[in-house]
Amino acid sequence: MVPVKFADLGRRPYQEIWDFQEDCLQKVISQKIASRTDPDIHPDLFLFFVEHDPVFTLGKSGKEDHLLVDQTELKTRGVDYHKINRGGDITFHGHGQIVGYPIWDLDQIYTDIHRYLREIEEVVILTLQDFGISNAGRSEGLTGVWVGEEKICAIGVRTSRWVTMHGFALNVNTDLSYFNLIVPCGIQDKAVTSMEKILGYRLHPEDVKASLKQNFEKVFPIMLQAYEV
Repeated sequence: MVPVKFADLGRRPYQEIWDFQEDCLQKVISQKIASRTDPDIHPDLFLFFVEHDPVFTLGKSGKEDHLLVDQTELKTRGVDYHKINRGGDITFHGHGQIVGYPIWDLDQIYTDIHRYLREIEEVVILTLQDFGISNAGRSEGLTGVWVGEEKICAIGVRTSRWVTMHGFALNVNTDLSYFNLIVPCGIQDKAVTSMEKILGYRLHPEDVKASLKQNFEKVFPIMLQAYEV
């Protein structure tokens, strides 16, 4: 099993955590380069959970017109907006959503980005099943996790030297009205949902996080270790 340092970062602004991810990515890449000449060096792997203040993020392949409001309205609503370096289009992060950021050297697991994405989906699918959402699954040709025709979890990643960053965003008790201000993930004809909407009650985020952690260890050959940030 590959050890992975885990930390729950609580509620943080998006830019702060994006910068933090970039720092961790560069640390892992530096360790990876050093390990080529020193076999005693093993690059760190990290997994972070976080809840962001309201923000729209636009991926490298996204279209700016998928943001349906102007900057003035964003400021009025207290929503940030960032163009970022992950794949995918536009999505929302906010309160009541669990965002997960694996910063992993895939050379220590497997160098297959498509398998990596499918297995992150599997972690989320198993977690939803733990809470009685048995019809969660995939939509052919699309990344993420769906319940029927509604997306419940968005996934977007970046890799550099086979080191990953960014990750997934699972709607738990999320205010879904924010998604009316964008074309979510650039998909015109599908809606967005949450665990709360499906189940009819608010969930305890710590219960969902615990399930996610268990399922990460079930799906991937990893062992999570507590990490102080």
